[in-house]
Amino acid sequence: MSKKVIVTGATGLLGRQVVRAFDEAGWTVTGTGLSRAKPPQILKVDLSNSDEVGKLLDDIEPSVLVHCAAEKSPDRCANDPDGTRKLNIDASRLLAEQTAARGILLIYISTDYVFDGSPGAAPYEADAETSPPNFYGETKRDGEKAVLENSDRAVVMRVPLLYGSGENHESAVNTLIDTIWNHAGKDKVDMDHWAIRYPTNTEDVARVLKDVAGKYTSTDISTLPRTLQFSSEDKCTKYVDALSPKGSLLKRTP
Repeated sequence: MSKKVIVTGATGLLGRQVVRAFDEAGWTVTGTGLSRAKPPQILKVDLSNSDEVGKLLDDIEPSVLVHCAAEKSPDRCANDPDGTRKLNIDASRLLAEQTAARGILLIYISTDYVFDGSPGAAPYEADAETSPPNFYGETKRDGEKAVLENSDRAVVMRVPLLYGSGENHESAVNTLIDTIWNHAGKDKVDMDHWAIRYPTNTEDVARVLKDVAGKYTSTDISTLPRTLQFSSEDKCTKYVDALSPKGSLLKRTP
């Protein structure tokens, strides 16, 4: 019998690749979404609704739940702070409580925005003190706390700026393609050359998440770290990213 996994946010940039990685590894995968859900392929589930979450877990009986769903758009975070807290913190807490009650491993996708990126501070260790620079980072840090405090079978996976197959607007890296194609009709485009970034491909993150799920369901979780971080080793600025044909837009971690 194949192992079962639920992937929330399965219609998103990362979620789509996570579904694919687990499926190709022989897992039975159930994806969930909300506004872009297309049953029966992607189930429509309100992650803030305790009854819907409980029914999902009882119907599927997964051994792992990968929680990719989150509000990360700066505009939507600013315009709907209550809705952002509801998804990034409250829904994460609910999932932790519900999965813990059923002995299900919960993998919570977090972000390097839990750190402020002060000059000279990076690279950060997983146990480094967090200091989010913005509201989005604050909600993801609080989401980390919510899952770790409410489940002894929860693990946090922090990832950096992501890019991958999909619509360009889904990633701040992919949007550079539109910029260098100059769809705005400008003769000159300003691009910063000071902020160091580590763009990471969603296929690589999905592969690692699949490996983490296998490890944490076959080993005593109390002997394993509860907070993990994964990133490409390739660093660049926006200018390098857009200028070089060998930039991170085309690279994947070996």
